[in-house]
Amino acid sequence: MKEKADIGMIGMAVMGENLAMNIESKGFTVAVYNRTVPGIEEGVVDRFIKGRGQGKNFIGSETIGDFVRSLAAPRRIMMMVKAGKPVDELIEQLLPLLDKGDILIDGGNSHFPDTIRRTKQLESKGMLFIGTGVSGGEEGALRGPSIMPGGSPAAWPHVKPILQAIAAKVSDGTPCCDWVGENGAGHFVKMVHNGIEYGDMQLICEAYQVMKELLGMSADEMHKVFKKWNTGDLDSYLIEITRDILAFKDADGQPLVEKILDTAGQKGTGKWTSVVSLDLGIPLTLISEAVYARCLSAMKDERVEASQELRAPARRFKRNKQAFLNDLEKALYASKIISYTQGFVLLHEAAKEYGWNLNYGGIALLWRGGCIIRSVFLTKIKEAFDKNPALSNLLLDPFFKKRIERSQNAWRRVVSTAMLHGIWIPAMSTALCYYDGFRNARLPANLLQAQRDYFGAHQYERIDMPRGRFFHTNWTGHGGDTASSSYTV
Repeated sequence: MKEKADIGMIGMAVMGENLAMNIESKGFTVAVYNRTVPGIEEGVVDRFIKGRGQGKNFIGSETIGDFVRSLAAPRRIMMMVKAGKPVDELIEQLLPLLDKGDILIDGGNSHFPDTIRRTKQLESKGMLFIGTGVSGGEEGALRGPSIMPGGSPAAWPHVKPILQAIAAKVSDGTPCCDWVGENGAGHFVKMVHNGIEYGDMQLICEAYQVMKELLGMSADEMHKVFKKWNTGDLDSYLIEITRDILAFKDADGQPLVEKILDTAGQKGTGKWTSVVSLDLGIPLTLISEAVYARCLSAMKDERVEASQELRAPARRFKRNKQAFLNDLEKALYASKIISYTQGFVLLHEAAKEYGWNLNYGGIALLWRGGCIIRSVFLTKIKEAFDKNPALSNLLLDPFFKKRIERSQNAWRRVVSTAMLHGIWIPAMSTALCYYDGFRNARLPANLLQAQRDYFGAHQYERIDMPRGRFFHTNWTGHGGDTASSSYTV
């Protein structure tokens, strides 16, 4: 074993420990350290070195000073700690121990503005910083995650061999890890990944709800449907695990999924994605509905009470069941297109706002393996951006345009049937609304602008005048001609 480690890992919880194991398995020596709470987490490193790490190329340290001294220069330190204040506190502990040129890597789910700030802070002191999204969960961390690094460009050559070695690989061996962009770009891309993940999961749950509530299907019957779907266009990790979940039985032989309380948790990355979309003026409707769906699910007691008071329409499904399942498959696929479309539009707008040079096809490749939203679908997104790097909206790509057109009637049948029968499908229906809004050359916002001008003198543009010229009308005859301000587009 080398006297000095190639890279250090701080944070030996599930993700940190598995990433350390992954790195070591690729031929690198890894220094490990865990911040401890006295009496609660003491001895974590010692247990690891004597357990999973025994006989392997690990250097364990019980103090942060010993940990830093065990690293070869330039020091490469990956932090796998809880996002927010703990990251800042750890950085403050490390700074006095580091030299110029040393590299800190934040592999947690940090909010991208924090990464922008930390990159500036470290660079001002002559050090380098990387904020990288890591997706794939416990198994991905050990066997190959999707990795989305951004931050100080000068740091990339020093960490590239390690991060690309441990990342998931696509069929031709290309690693699902490449440089994303400056300062907060990596964590922004991970945030959007998580937002799309929220959307994908909600869409699948709505398909499950339609099968269960409208078609009266059992868990075993739904398992067979998802198994079939996972061999076609919907082939993906989330469809795969849904297939497995529906087949899993509790100790009494009954489906375990039906015994799980219907209140969903969230860690905040979906909410961040929605908030940023509002800041940038991007209609991220599907992902936002997925976030709100989790919020509504958490109102369990209120929903139970309301279910006793509020009436639903009668459910008398009379269509051919298999034909409707075929429609549902197409509706799920079309809605999925909208989810990714909105996510990539948000990436495009953020690149302009923050000065990032994002490679959208490359991002699709990063998500092609290892991560939670990995699917064959992403190959088509990469192909779309490879053909047209300036593509502003996936719906304008010939492949996705054709697929939406082929799925459109089925999509509308599913949404309308669900609505008529009182089935809750917020994400699938808002996806269709986005499509109808985006394809519409004229929306009723002309009336909205007239209303704003009427009550607030906010002005409007005219279709018979050049863009950029604003007008105000004295709608009542006694309001005066003074305007408030032009509106922001």
